[in-house]
Amino acid sequence: MFAVYASEPNAEDPLASLVIGERPEPDVPAGWVSVDVKAASLNMHDVWTLRGVGLKPDMFPMTLGCDGAGTLADGTEVVVHSLIGDPDWRGDESLDPRRTMLTEKYQGTFADRVVVPARNVVPKPRELSFAECAVMGTAWLTAYRMLFVQSGLRPGQTILVQGASGGVSTALIQLGRAAGFRVWVTGRTDVKRDLALKLGAHDVFESGARLPERVDGVFETVGKATWSHSLKALRPGGVLVVAGATSGADADADLTRVFFLQLRVIGSTMGTRDELVDLLEFVRTTGIHPQIGAEFAMADAKAGFRSMLEGTTAGKIVFQR
Repeated sequence: MFAVYASEPNAEDPLASLVIGERPEPDVPAGWVSVDVKAASLNMHDVWTLRGVGLKPDMFPMTLGCDGAGTLADGTEVVVHSLIGDPDWRGDESLDPRRTMLTEKYQGTFADRVVVPARNVVPKPRELSFAECAVMGTAWLTAYRMLFVQSGLRPGQTILVQGASGGVSTALIQLGRAAGFRVWVTGRTDVKRDLALKLGAHDVFESGARLPERVDGVFETVGKATWSHSLKALRPGGVLVVAGATSGADADADLTRVFFLQLRVIGSTMGTRDELVDLLEFVRTTGIHPQIGAEFAMADAKAGFRSMLEGTTAGKIVFQR
């Protein structure tokens, strides 16, 4: 079958290991299902896979792609939940120490077909396209969990989203506005800040700018470059929810500020199957249409990877079959 895959780990030049070609048809174990992929979205995780992060050399070749939407053999339209836990685990699968994502142990969605446990597919809302549903499984689910599960915040409070154009950031803006938060956003350029306003931000600021007042919660995926600003932006008792560190993780913790102002720093990773179901229903009932920055044919995957690495796309990149 057709697939976009990593042939081997390549830490220095990840795109040199990106192959567009044929892979064997996957087996379908008992209790698993095969999904005919219609659309799949690109994540930075796919670049990490190309670099070999978290994978042993004998795991290659590895079909890329964490997220996707498509159809089952009977034509049922579904969205893929990419977090696969231990079958014996009970409770929040994002806390399962043996959990894994597609492309870490199991082959991914950038292919004609992907095979996942039956519980890892959920119904696709009719109101959303396959492309829109294909962005939900990682970036949007991460944003949903940050905002509605981990933060403890209430509609009407003020939140700051660090970064205006990434997949998680654009999701936070759209979800936060729809849920009734006052949404402030930082961005490095006028173009990125204008996008945030278009998506529903109430106000935008240059990166690192002094804010008119302190906020109730900050949502952080940038790391070192924005960490100090995030802590300084919080009111006493405020919460900082962190789900990534794209600029590096060696930030100054500023512990004095954390304990003196009784700030809460909460980590957040992905989300559960049930949260994905709730996210899809929230998006459907509120009429949100996710920000998609660019769409490529899956055969043109290299162009999509280059666009993401160059930072030229605002919002998610989607590959269509």
